[in-house]
Order: sequence, then structure tokens, then C-alpha cells
Amino acid sequence: MKKSIKKGTYLFPTPTAMVSCAAEVGVPNIITIAWVGVVCSEPPVLSVSIRPGRYSHGLIKKSGEFVVNIPREGQIRELDFCGVASGREVDKFKELGLTPVPGSEVAAPLIKECPVNLECRVIEIKSLGTHDLFLAEIVAAHMDEEVMNEKGAIDIAKLSPIAYCPQASQYWSLKEAIGTYGFTGGKK
Repeated sequence: MKKSIKKGTYLFPTPTAMVSCAAEVGVPNIITIAWVGVVCSEPPVLSVSIRPGRYSHGLIKKSGEFVVNIPREGQIRELDFCGVASGREVDKFKELGLTPVPGSEVAAPLIKECPVNLECRVIEIKSLGTHDLFLAEIVAAHMDEEVMNEKGAIDIAKLSPIAYCPQASQYWSLKEAIGTYGFTGGKK
């Protein structure tokens, strides 16, 4: 039997990303985002939602650019730290020994240690309540060869990304593929 529960953010798991952004002058920053997702294929557009009080919100709003960096399971400490510590008070790149790499299309740096990096340019900002939604076109993408399969696509097992379950406040790993798109051919 189903039980009615309080409405909330029950869509899970959600992908996690380390979003890097640049200050006009000074130290670039990293914020951990679990409210991130693809919203359009062509042009490639994604969304990130950030609370207006967060330091990175102001940096991204002013610059109109950021990089979505996809960490791997072995980077769980860095991922969590970047979501808890404030860039107003700490240089997260320095504190964590991460390497900022210049982007090819945006001023925000890539995180060298993250195997996938998506350079993004903001096309719209929408206030939704506790968070502002940043819609951004992916203007350049980078991937470490070590996480690619023989066809040049992402190999999830090699990447070993981290998912977040908001209601449980837990990070999860993804372990194995259980099917591929279209495997049923539209049949039961």
C-alpha cells in the first residue's frame, strides 16, 4: 500500500558535479552541485541550480560562464568539501591540491583531476524560489582518454561517477550497466 508523504525533492539519484567559476580578480572557485542536468540535445544545454547566497552564484551571474567537472568515486572527499566550504573563506583549488586548467572557450578553469569537463556559457537565469536556475550552452567538452571506451564515448565503469540521494543526504557509486536504450525494441 502506498503512503502519502510530504512533497519534496524525491527524484533520485541525482548526478553530482564540481562546478568551477572564475572571479574577475582573484581566486577561482569550485562549488558542488547535485541540481544539474541535461535539458536540450541540440544545441547541448544543461542546467545548474544554485542558491543566491552562495559565493559561486555571484561569480557565475557576473561572468556568465562556468565549467561542469565530473568527478570520479575516488574524489568523494574533494566533492563533499567543495559543497561545504565557502570560496569566500578558502581557496578550494589550493586547499585540495587541485589544478586549475584554462578553458578553451570560457574564462572559468577546468579541474584537471576531473576526467570530464564541460565548458558552459549562461543563456538564461530563472529565479525559482530557494534556487536560481542557470541554463547554459555547452560550448566545449573535454574527456580523459582513460575513461573512454573503444568508440570514444564515456565508459561509466572506468569513470565511476558519484550520485547523490537528496532525501538520505548520501553519496552513491554506480556499479554496472543493466540495459541499453532501445533494447526492448518497443516490445514487452
